[in-house]
Amino acid sequence: MRWFDKLFRRGPKNVKYAPTMNGFWPVYTQFGTNIYASDVVQQAIKCIVDEMKKLNPTHVRYINSDPTPVKGSIQDVLSNPNELMTTNEFLEKITWLLLLNYNAFVIPTYYTWVDDKTGATLRRYESLYPINPSQVDFIEDAGGRLFVKFTFWNGYTTTVPYDDVIHIKYNYSVSEYMGGNELGQPDHKALLGTLELNDQLLKGIAKAMNASYAINGIVKYNTMMDDGRTEAALKELERKLQNSESGFLPLDLKADFTPLEHKSELVDEPTLAFIDEKILRHWGVPLAILTGDYTKEQYEAFYQKALEPLITAFTQAFTKKMLTSRERAFGNRIEFYTKDLIFMSISQKIEMINLLSPTGSLFENEKRTILGLMPLPELEGKRYMSLNWIDANNADQYQVGKVNVDVVDKNETNVNEDI
Repeated sequence: MRWFDKLFRRGPKNVKYAPTMNGFWPVYTQFGTNIYASDVVQQAIKCIVDEMKKLNPTHVRYINSDPTPVKGSIQDVLSNPNELMTTNEFLEKITWLLLLNYNAFVIPTYYTWVDDKTGATLRRYESLYPINPSQVDFIEDAGGRLFVKFTFWNGYTTTVPYDDVIHIKYNYSVSEYMGGNELGQPDHKALLGTLELNDQLLKGIAKAMNASYAINGIVKYNTMMDDGRTEAALKELERKLQNSESGFLPLDLKADFTPLEHKSELVDEPTLAFIDEKILRHWGVPLAILTGDYTKEQYEAFYQKALEPLITAFTQAFTKKMLTSRERAFGNRIEFYTKDLIFMSISQKIEMINLLSPTGSLFENEKRTILGLMPLPELEGKRYMSLNWIDANNADQYQVGKVNVDVVDKNETNVNEDI
C-alpha cells in the first residue's frame, strides 16, 4: 500500500543514543496494559474518548487576538487525516493510544518547496497517521539532531526526525522524552491495589451467591435404610425434583422435607460505589458521567478536570509540529474547538444566541443548527447584527458629536434580538 510505504524511512548514519539525565538508555518498550481488563477502567476511559472525538480541529490565524480560519493543506488533513480514518476516528484513536500508553505518536506526511517571493520553506501536507509502536528509541546524528526510531510488532522499523513527529505525552514527569514513569510506561501501582480489591469483592459476591443456593433443603427419611436403599432414595428424590413443574415436591409418609432459609451476606452498596468512584477518580470521571445522569455543573467539572488538559495538549503538540516557527510567529495556530462538547439546555442555547446575535457573530443558519434545525438555502451566507453598537475607539468622539454613527432606535423591531 502506498500509505504504508510513506511511513517507513531509513535513518541517518553514524547515530548514537540521545543523552538522558537519569542514566537510563532512551529505549522505551510499549507499554503496560494489565489494568485495562477492568470494566470500570474501560468505561472511564471511554467516557473521555467519546468526548474528545467530538472536537473540531481547525487551522486559524490570530490577528489582534481575533482567530480567522485558514484554508489550505493543513485544514485539509485535519478534516480528512488519511485514507483509513475520518476526523472522528482519528481523534478517537490517538486519545485511546494516549490513555493506554501515556504517549501518542502521529507521523505527518508532506512535501516542501521554497516560496520564490519570500524565500521561506513551505509545506504541503498529505496525511496524518497515528502509530502504535512496540519500541521507541531516541537517537541523534553526528550534528546533534534528534531522531526517533520506531519498531513495530511485525519487526518493521522507521526512523523519523523528532521535529516531524507529533508526540503527545500524558503524565509527563521523570522521563526526558516520554510520558509515564522513567521507562516511558504507565505507572499504575496505586491503581492496581484498588482494582485488586474490587476484583476480590466481586468474586466474593459470586461465591456467596453460589454457596447460598447450593443447598435448598434437607430430606429426612423416617426409616432405617442401608447404603443401597439410601442411594436409591436420593436418586428418586432427584427424579421428583426434575419432574416437578408446579413447584411442589411429592413425598411419601416416610420422608420429611425441611427447607433452608437463604440469607446471603453481600457487600453493601455504598462500599461498592466507593470502590468504583475511587477507580474513576484516577481518570477524573465522576460516576454521574459514567451513568449519563449528570447535571450541567457536573459536566463542566468533568470538562475542566479530564478533558481540558488533553485539549490543551493536543492544541500545543499539533501547533508545534505542523507549523513552522515563521508560521507561528505570524499568529498561526491549530485549535481544537469544543462546540460539540458544550452541554447546554435549549434555554441556555437561546440565551447564547441572543447574546451573540447583536454583534454579528452568528450566521442565520448557525442559529438554526445550534437549535437542531436544518439550515435553509435562502439563509446561506446571511448574517445580521444590531446597529446599537459603535466602535469602542470612537466612543468619546461619538459622545461629542464628531463621528456620524447611525443608531437604530431601541424600540424598533430587530429580528436578531429575539429568537
